[in-house]
Amino acid sequence: MAYTFGTTVDGDIESVRERVTEELGKEGFGILTTIDVQATLKAKIDVDRDPYIILGACNPALANEAIKLE
Repeated sequence: MAYTFGTTVDGDIESVRERVTEELGKEGFGILTTIDVQATLKAKIDVDRDPYIILGACNPALANEAIKLE
């Protein structure tokens, strides 16, 4: 069972992060985690990458329903 999905959005990373966070908020989701992949790879293995983030979003009501089904 997959618990994730992803997409690619055009724009600079900060404006896209703000837009995605705002749109998710309209649907009852909040951002629980933000992983800065670019910074992590640079710090851990000295690799330069384009900006890349992973947002962990959660809707508390939906999360509760999903957990009850497991």
